[in-house]
Order: sequence, then C-alpha cells, then structure tokens
Amino acid sequence: MTESRRTPRLSRPVLAGTRYAAAMPLRMKHAAPGIATAALAIGIWVMPPPQGLTIEAWRLFAIFAAAIFSVVSNALPILSASLVAVAAAVLGGVVPPEKAYAGFSNGTILLIVLAFLIARAVVKCGLGARLGHGLVAIFGRSTLGLSYSIFLVDAVIAPAFPSNTARSGVLYPLAVSLVDAAGAKPGDPSRRRLGSFLMFSGIASLGLSSALWLTAMAGNPLGSAIARNAGVEIGFGSWLIASSLPTLAAMALTPLALYKLIKPEVTSTPEAPAAARQALRALGPLTRHERVVALTSVVMVVLWALAATLDLDSTAVAFLGLGVLLISGALTLGDIAKEGEVLGIFIWFAVLFALSSQLNELGFMEFVGHRLATRLGGLGGFAAGSALVLAYVALHYLFVSQTAHVLALFGVFLDVGVRLGVPAAPLAFQLLFASNYFSTLAPQASSANLLFAGSGYLSQGELYRLGAITTAMLAALYLLIGTPWLMLVTR
Repeated sequence: MTESRRTPRLSRPVLAGTRYAAAMPLRMKHAAPGIATAALAIGIWVMPPPQGLTIEAWRLFAIFAAAIFSVVSNALPILSASLVAVAAAVLGGVVPPEKAYAGFSNGTILLIVLAFLIARAVVKCGLGARLGHGLVAIFGRSTLGLSYSIFLVDAVIAPAFPSNTARSGVLYPLAVSLVDAAGAKPGDPSRRRLGSFLMFSGIASLGLSSALWLTAMAGNPLGSAIARNAGVEIGFGSWLIASSLPTLAAMALTPLALYKLIKPEVTSTPEAPAAARQALRALGPLTRHERVVALTSVVMVVLWALAATLDLDSTAVAFLGLGVLLISGALTLGDIAKEGEVLGIFIWFAVLFALSSQLNELGFMEFVGHRLATRLGGLGGFAAGSALVLAYVALHYLFVSQTAHVLALFGVFLDVGVRLGVPAAPLAFQLLFASNYFSTLAPQASSANLLFAGSGYLSQGELYRLGAITTAMLAALYLLIGTPWLMLVTR
C-alpha cells in the first residue's frame, strides 16, 4: 500500500488556539485607543494641579482632554465620548449638574437644531434641487467650480450676518442642493468623496468669510473693542483692508487644496450645465410649497441680518420660520421624525459647550494662555508673534465657541505679545483672523460646523484630519502673506 501523504488534521483546540492567536493583534489594535484614553484621563486626574489652578479645573481638563482624544483616536464616537464625559464630570463632583446641563438651554445650540429641520424643508419641497441646478448651470463645468460657488455665495452674504451659525443655516441647504444635483447621496460610496469635498468646502468657507468682514462673526467686534485697550483702533473699513489680501488669497487656494486632499470621484462635468438647464425647465414653475419655503427663508435671512439692529433673537426667528413651515404643510411631523441624527448632535454639542464653558469659568483657559505666552520671551518679533498665533489656534481644541475663545484668550495673548515687542496692530489682526479660520479645526470648533458635520458625508476622523490640515495651511498663509501686508497697512 502507498503511504498516505494527506496533511495531518489539526484538532479543534489547536485550530481554535491558532485563530485566537491570529485575532489577538487585531483585538489589541482596536483596544489600544481605549486604553490610551483611559490612561490619559487617569494620569491627568491623579496628578496634582499646577500652582495657580484649582483641583476642579485640573480634573475637568482631564475629562475634556480624554473625551477629545477618544474621538480623535477613534476609541469612541463623539456622542458616546460626550455622554461619558458629562457623567464623569457630575458624578466626580467636578461640575455641578445645573452647569453641566446648561448647554441644553443655550439659544445657539437650539438654533442649530432648527436650522437642520428648516434645511430639510428646502430639500423636500424641491427648492433645494432648483437652487442646485441653477448654480450648476453657472459653475457646474467642474466639481471645483461648485466649491468656488459656495465660497462666493458665503462671502457675499457674510457682512449682513453677525452670527456664522445663522449663516450656516442659509449656506447648508445650498450645499445640500449642489451635492444632490451632482449625484451624491449619503451612504452611497460611489460619490461619497464628492459629497465630502463640497460639505467641507462649506465649513472652510464659513471661517474665511467671517475673517473677511468685521460684522460676519459676533467675536470680531468684541475683539476690536478689546484691542482698543491696547491702542489698536479697528473699524469696518480698516478690517476689510487688513483682511483683504490674506483672506482672498486663502479663498482662492483653499478649494484647490481641499480638491487635492479629498480627491472627489467626479472632477470634470462639461455636460452638467446643459443638463442642469434642462432639469430646470422640467421642474416648471415654483410649486406652492416652494414659494412658502422661499418666502419664509428670505424673511428669516432678512430678520437674521437685522437682528442686531432691531434687537431680535436669532433663535426665536428660526422658531417662527419652523412654525410657518409646519402650519403650511411644507414640513410635517413625519419629516421631523426622520431627522434622528439631529438629536445626537444636539446632545454632544450641548455637553461639550457646557464643559468648555466651565473650563473657561474655572480659569483654566487664562492660566494656559499666560503660561504659553510668557515662555516666548527672547524670541524676535515675527517669531514671537507667529508662536503666539499658533498657540492661540491650537488652544481652540479646548473651546466649542469662537466668541468664548476671544473673551478668554485674545486680550491675554495681545497683552503678552506687546510686552514681548510684537507690534500691537498686526498681532491684534492676526489673532482676530485666527479666531475665525480656526473654526475649521474640529467639528466642535464652531457651532456653524454642525450642519455640515451632520450631513452624512464626513466621518469624525475625516473632520479632525481635514480640519487640522486646513487650519495649519490657513495659519501659514495668514502669517506668511498677512504679516508683511499688515505691517504695511497698519503703519
């Protein structure tokens, strides 16, 4: 008989052990971010606080830093991280419950939720598609052209909006319409990067348009008032002159940079304008619901633009608009029920907003700002000014409000820079411009980001990666192009 050459059969325990051993590196790989997050939180928590900082402020920093790290490292989704963070802050006796939950009654956060729902009405009634096809007919020969159209529209409407969050409620339906007209759908991988490109264009546009105009973000006039204490006078005209060169350069280069980074699946669409014009003809005249949504949106935009002059509450205006849409039937309770992600965004942003506000109230932000700034002694004017701006930008990871950042750190950094010999006016402008463009840094870096972040086209990891790269690029542009320009125009 011929000897059998069959491979010996392995026993089930041996096979099971082999599979288990093979799975171990994969399991450890997934567990590593969670272990690192826990180690970071515990390590900071048990360390004694630096001199000049209370134990409550230090431990809240441990919780907040661990929550952000867990999202960046993909250990937890941002909603889960936020829920664990607020529970730890309250149960650990670091933050009183009434302050930990204060974000849920914040008007700006409610405005974001309402803007999501109003944007749904724009898409549902068909007005969004009509707007999208109209812009495609003009700019739609390329995907890059669609991105530039978002920047253009935002730059034109920005000076009338002291709230970039309110402005996002106008810009987001437009971006959704462009994405939809370009054939991208959430959950469809065939053109997902196309959707990501246009949605992140909206995020970047909001930051840059706010930097272009003094009246485009609430923190800008606030910062100009603080700068007056250092002898720097900033008006509407002087702001526009100072911001024009670096900001317009950034607006020209950012869509192209995002285009190279994200690499949308569709790049050239020479037939799109003709197809868009045909689609517009097929849509026919405006329907009743389209007219209702269009008129309601225009009235809301006008009231938002006049909010500061007429002393109107922007969130109340949004409530009024949503009420009109529901009464008219342009939006129904069934439509609202489908917007499940809005609740998740409302929860995590309210939590991070409250914890960030408490870090500021407990003195942590001012403490860090002084420590970082005073270590820059001995550097030359440009080096010290650049280091101050970069530190100011990096610290925005700890904030979820641009205005709160300006209140906490702008005066501190400007004062230290002047003491180090940095010219006051160029430094004041650089810090205030940074207070706008660093809104791209992370999804929680500005409430204006949340509509685009919740669009379904951008993961949390992508938002942090693209945000860090874009913000670093913008900081370099403003420092290299803006500094000589500011030295010239502020003499």
